[in-house]
Amino acid sequence: MAQGSVIVFNEFKENISSGGINLATDNINLRLVSDSSLDGSTASPDSADFTEVTGGTYAEKTSISTTWSETGGTATFALGANQVFNQDNSGPTDIRYAIIYSATHAGTEDAICLIDLTTGGDGTTAISMVDGDITINSGTLFTLA
Repeated sequence: MAQGSVIVFNEFKENISSGGINLATDNINLRLVSDSSLDGSTASPDSADFTEVTGGTYAEKTSISTTWSETGGTATFALGANQVFNQDNSGPTDIRYAIIYSATHAGTEDAICLIDLTTGGDGTTAISMVDGDITINSGTLFTLA
């Protein structure tokens, strides 16, 4: 897997089909985590199951701008704006993934997808806010057809 790869949680696919998560109306959050070697097979993924990083000025991004649209039978989930975590000399040094989840359904299998932030995309070599800004670019996260 390459740095920046998006993995959609298997359980999320069930939750969206049953109406448990509504990407058009739910509040969506983005959290940086230090867990290693994650994949989409995590059973009943909840944002609280992952180890959020701490330190310096780091804070989870809440109610981030997202879009959920459908054209010609293909639905697209996208970030509406870049998500930037500014460089901080006392910031977290163990960042491996970003977890995107529904804050509307927190505590009930709310995880949607994760983004691999590790160098080399190996799931283990962390990045650091001490070294510089961390930017997750806007644009398509995934499509469902």
